[in-house]
Amino acid sequence: MQGRPGPLLTAKVHQALLAARAVGESTLQCSLDLDRSTTAVEVGGAGWSWDGRQFPFLEVCKDRTVYHWLGVDAGFQPVARFTTSLVKLVPTQWGPPTFEIDGIKMLPTAQVSPYADAERKVGLIQPGGKEILDTCGGLGYFAAHCLRGHARRVQSFEKNPDVIWLRSCNPWSPDSPWRAEQPAALTLTWADVAEEITRLPADSFDAILHDPPRFAIAGKLYSQAFYNQLARVLRRRGRLFHYTGAPNSLSRGRDLQGEVAARLRDAGFSVMAEVDGVLATKGGRLNRPHERALPV
Repeated sequence: MQGRPGPLLTAKVHQALLAARAVGESTLQCSLDLDRSTTAVEVGGAGWSWDGRQFPFLEVCKDRTVYHWLGVDAGFQPVARFTTSLVKLVPTQWGPPTFEIDGIKMLPTAQVSPYADAERKVGLIQPGGKEILDTCGGLGYFAAHCLRGHARRVQSFEKNPDVIWLRSCNPWSPDSPWRAEQPAALTLTWADVAEEITRLPADSFDAILHDPPRFAIAGKLYSQAFYNQLARVLRRRGRLFHYTGAPNSLSRGRDLQGEVAARLRDAGFSVMAEVDGVLATKGGRLNRPHERALPV
């Protein structure tokens, strides 16, 4: 890693800095990397210092915003970009951030950390020793837990370059500059997986994680043609987890989880309902006592 990344600020941390100044504390233990670690900060009347550098207090520090340091001239700015849509890193009470696209939250945060949520889902495909396709990389939380679970190789695709940029600012992403070493087993490709999957060899993965955007904006990632491709590149008895959202939240009478299950079945998978998605296996039967079979 070339140099230490600049600090990240949230309203919680900034308020702690101001509170320390108000009571005359000269040192504060806090996190400048979204709760991955804690560090000592020297607090003064006009600003604070860390890692041998001086930083000002913010005039405005909004909730639901992560700020990063862009140098003396620009100061602290939100971790956000607008190209074709507003893409923004958003802090959570858990530490690991989520992100939003045009104000729509992309990861669950209400009852669980998005990082812990990814750990649960990755556990369903049992990553140890496997070659894994991560279709929609996002912030890389699936990939991070695949690596922690000793996956042999993770091939991840992400279509949105601004989301890839968010990863470079997020200490919880597995390939961000905050990491001392970059994971050799992870390959992140800036591309549309719906197009790239047709060029992948057959039977080239042991497991697949599929967490697509909403159906309204990424319908082709829910199509029969795409599921047929998932089946083609997955080895026999390979596992697939497909996130659909909470199955009990039917929108306008539509059962998305049921539709997904039916198409996966048509592609040659056996399927079981999960809490917020579908767990499937190619050419074999899922047999876990707690699993609920989806109706044919």
